[in-house]
Amino acid sequence: MKLAVITGATRPGRQTPKQSLWIVKNAAQIEDVEVEHVDLKDYPMPFFNEPISPRYNPNRDIDPTVQKWLSKIAEFDAYIVVTPEYNHTIPGELKNAFDFMTWELKQKPAAVASHGSVGGARAALTLKEVLSEGQAAVIPKFSAVHGISELIDEEGNLDATAAANPYGPQAQLDGMLAELKWYSDALVAARA
Repeated sequence: MKLAVITGATRPGRQTPKQSLWIVKNAAQIEDVEVEHVDLKDYPMPFFNEPISPRYNPNRDIDPTVQKWLSKIAEFDAYIVVTPEYNHTIPGELKNAFDFMTWELKQKPAAVASHGSVGGARAALTLKEVLSEGQAAVIPKFSAVHGISELIDEEGNLDATAAANPYGPQAQLDGMLAELKWYSDALVAARA
C-alpha cells in the first residue's frame, strides 16, 4: 500500500503535523506499507475559481500550483487525511484543495484522523462526506484525538499513559490502519 498522510491545516501554530507524524510513524511499521507525509502547506493554491466543475471540463486550464497538488495525490493507493476542527468543520484550505480534484481518489480507500475540542468529530464527519463525493472508499474507522497538545509531542510521539489505554488513541489508530490496509489491498487488486 502506498499511503499518503495528508496534513490538512496550514496556519501558524497548528497542531495537526504532530498527529500526522504520529500516524506516519505507526503506518511505517506495517508490512508492505510505503507511507509519505503530504503537508498541504507545501501546496499553496488559489481559491477555487474554475468556471466549470473540474470533473466535467475537457478543456480545463489547470493552475501549475494546483497541478502539483493533483499529481502528488494521484500517486497513492490510500489516504489518511488529518484535520483539526475549526468552527465545527474542516479548515477552508483543506476543502479548497478537494474542490480542485477530479477522480484522483476514485475507488481508493480513505480514512480520517481529527483533533479538536471533541476530538474533531464534527470535522471528521464533514470530511468523510467530502471524501465520499470524490468517490473515495471512505472506511468506517477513524482516529480522533482530544487534547492533542498534551498527548502528542512535536516528534509525533504519543504520551505513554495514553498509549497504554486499551480504548485510547493508539488502539483507535491501530484499528484504523488495519482496516485501511485491508481495503487498500482489496481495491488495488480490484482496480487491476
